[in-house]
Amino acid sequence: MKSIYIILTIILVGAGAMVSVFLFWCQSDWCLVFDWQKNRVIDSFEKCAAMGNPVMESYPRRCRAGDKNFTEIVPVGNEKIEVSAPLLNAIVQSPLKVAGRARGAWYFEASFPVKLFDGQGRQLAIKPAQAQSDWMTTEFVPFEVVLEFTLPQTATGMLVLEKDNPSGLPEFEDSISLPVRFK
Repeated sequence: MKSIYIILTIILVGAGAMVSVFLFWCQSDWCLVFDWQKNRVIDSFEKCAAMGNPVMESYPRRCRAGDKNFTEIVPVGNEKIEVSAPLLNAIVQSPLKVAGRARGAWYFEASFPVKLFDGQGRQLAIKPAQAQSDWMTTEFVPFEVVLEFTLPQTATGMLVLEKDNPSGLPEFEDSISLPVRFK
């Protein structure tokens, strides 16, 4: 009789441990059964939307998972360059991290100029963005630069990323401009 109690106790403890692992620690898709489990593992807009949570059709789109909200990161750009930070009309301050990816032809010697202007067109900062991997390609190459500047008197400004053009010929010039707001 004593051995039956021991066996039952082992079975109950084992079953409790399995249920606990299933409910609280498992993060694989197959074991996410309840909404509260799904919401626990969501950590980005993409995961939030993929799990079937409501997506607001704002710009940028936002997704709500329980009491957590996630905003879609929308790169600004074109087929030659995409800027992932800062976002369009973002509130910025110094130091300002600018990041994204550009096609290899946008660079010269692994860099291109990034300029920040205030609302009256005065230049606040200029610094070369550096390629984060091999830039001798036609593919997208990540870049990054940190601009330091003194906060201007204007509330808005413009961030300009210029294609490096060592030839100086106008037919090879290109740029992308993002409006920003100052904190």
